[in-house]
Amino acid sequence: MSAPLIWILLPLLLAGLALPIRHNRLHIYLGILAAALSLLAFFVPVDTPLTIGAFSFKIAASLQVLGRSLMLERAEQSLLTILYGIVALWFFGAKAAGVEGYPLPLALAIIAIMIATLAVEPFLYAAIFIEIAVLLAIPLLSPPGHIPGSGVIRFLVYQTLAMPFILLAGWMLAGVEASPGDLALTIQSAAMLAVGFAFLLAIFPLYSWISRLSEETSPYVLAFLLWALPVTIILFAMGFLDRYAWLRSAQFVAVLRLAGLLMIVTGGIWAAFQRHLGRMLAYAAIVESGYMLLSLSLTPAISSEVTFLHLIPRGLELLVWALALSILQQHSESLRYSSLQGWIRYFPLASAGIVLAHFSSVGFPLLAGFPPRLALWEGLARQSITDALWLLIGLLGLLTGAIRTLAVLAMAPEETPWRWNESQTQKIMLGLGILGLIGLGLFPQAMRPLLANLSLLFPHLGQ
Repeated sequence: MSAPLIWILLPLLLAGLALPIRHNRLHIYLGILAAALSLLAFFVPVDTPLTIGAFSFKIAASLQVLGRSLMLERAEQSLLTILYGIVALWFFGAKAAGVEGYPLPLALAIIAIMIATLAVEPFLYAAIFIEIAVLLAIPLLSPPGHIPGSGVIRFLVYQTLAMPFILLAGWMLAGVEASPGDLALTIQSAAMLAVGFAFLLAIFPLYSWISRLSEETSPYVLAFLLWALPVTIILFAMGFLDRYAWLRSAQFVAVLRLAGLLMIVTGGIWAAFQRHLGRMLAYAAIVESGYMLLSLSLTPAISSEVTFLHLIPRGLELLVWALALSILQQHSESLRYSSLQGWIRYFPLASAGIVLAHFSSVGFPLLAGFPPRLALWEGLARQSITDALWLLIGLLGLLTGAIRTLAVLAMAPEETPWRWNESQTQKIMLGLGILGLIGLGLFPQAMRPLLANLSLLFPHLGQ
């Protein structure tokens, strides 16, 4: 038995078997499976002999498939715990969000494939796995019976355009290793790599598909993809930085910082002027990706730690925010401000989820997003006060959007009665999510057991 078999191939197989099944409890079974994989990654060490009664066994770290190696070592187990844990929560909330009719097993397959991008050797095969995950995402974004909109088409085109650049950059990087003194080849390979990741991560101005998708598909499905794909792609990019020392040069780090600040500032400013709650979520997700890119540009001693600190809060914020939006969407003609004025009186828990997740994304104190934003701000201010001020501008834009959202939801006549229109399942899921946002803000040390070993994934980034 091997780790790739358990955490990659087995979920892929079970997702394929579950795809044709139509059962009203399928989301629960998928959530239980993902939770079991998360707990297994947390408690059962890889490449360590284990004895249970008279039986002794060991989970091997690598698996050979078609002449290629998939390897998941002990350092990856914390990451597996986080990824499968958050997708388990996503499955458990699917019925409350009203997406149980979607091909949900594809979400499990996407997570397994994205994990394979981090495990495959040679690592350039990860680009092919990313493209497969993108193709699997299309039926989720546009399920049977729905006509794909322009956002879905742009998503597919932009993500596919990234593949030739990534593969060509990998071919050039092999030449750089053979001839490290060839400056022209080095510059060309770095440029190809930058363009490829610009398409993959939807770096400004290539993120128009995100705001379009927010009006065309379920916020709950979109939030899953805006969490799963950027997080694993950034980890894939960290693999490049760890493998090639010259990519950690001051010039390339400056490009990373510029890209992160562009996403934060432009996303924050657009969020400040939005009148659609779905688009507000989309721009907040863009800002979240900017946080992680900006974290990578900090001093080597703290860059990876600050980047990893964003993983869990980002997933929880998007999950709670999208669940609350989906509940409002089920009862409203649209998610525009004009359709939702005063709805805090009708859906108080869903409204609270939207507002708290939004404030957490800004980095409001005592919420889950505060510790990573504080660490990012502190690290950036030590390097450049000017860049810290640009970060402040982006955060102020996002904060303005949060205040406007709160004002619109609370804009109801005083005589309007308070009602609890959320279902019991929705109340439970929203309540747990809100408690999670507050709990991680009050006790951020709870994330430490999951984040402590992640820096071992990229040992050279701290040098």
